[in-house]
Amino acid sequence: MKMIITTCPDQMSAEKIAKDSIKAKLAACVNITKVRSIYAWKGKIEDTEEFLILFKTTEKGTDKLKDSIRKNHPYEVPEIVEIAPEYVNEKYLSWLNENVID
Repeated sequence: MKMIITTCPDQMSAEKIAKDSIKAKLAACVNITKVRSIYAWKGKIEDTEEFLILFKTTEKGTDKLKDSIRKNHPYEVPEIVEIAPEYVNEKYLSWLNENVID
């Protein structure tokens, strides 16, 4: 299992990227939550609300998912972070593998 994290500037773009990834079977589950982000951008400190997206996918689906995020993301420099959990419940992992294409 792999988890991919990104952020979007608004709920509409976050939902579109999430739903498209599920429809294409690039992820089995996606969580979206509103967060406050403070970061440096082009010489300024930004303080804004964003939508954090957490995709759950398989190791084989990871590259296709990251490519899809890059192509469909509204940001000039999208955050795309890959996480490999140390432990995943076996039944959850089985369900995940059934819902992501190879």
